[in-house]
Amino acid sequence: MKIQESAENYLESILMISERKGDVRSIDIVNELEFSKPSVSIAMKNLRENGYITVDKDGYITLTEKGMEIAEKMYERHKLFSKLFVSLGVSEATASKDACRVEHILSDETYAAIKKFIKDKGLVD
Repeated sequence: MKIQESAENYLESILMISERKGDVRSIDIVNELEFSKPSVSIAMKNLRENGYITVDKDGYITLTEKGMEIAEKMYERHKLFSKLFVSLGVSEATASKDACRVEHILSDETYAAIKKFIKDKGLVD
């Protein structure tokens, strides 16, 4: 199933915030992504309606199994590409930005081939 890149970014951000802080609320996503509150609110509504997140009565956001699957996939790609780009001499900030773009456009087949190549060559751990 293919979802929009923006939805993948939101799901990945929820995972990253939850790993750092534990609890995630919309304001955390606003601060993380530097988007407006209304934009994040609309996105959370769409993600909730499509079964990617749940939001409890206190506004805490949790990834569903379906949302977690996508978030973990994007986060794994992000980490791998960030490490690769840094190992090539790119600054961490630029590597992270570029990884965020690349992680969404590659097919699973191409990503698997790149991951295998990188691992086989020992380019990143």
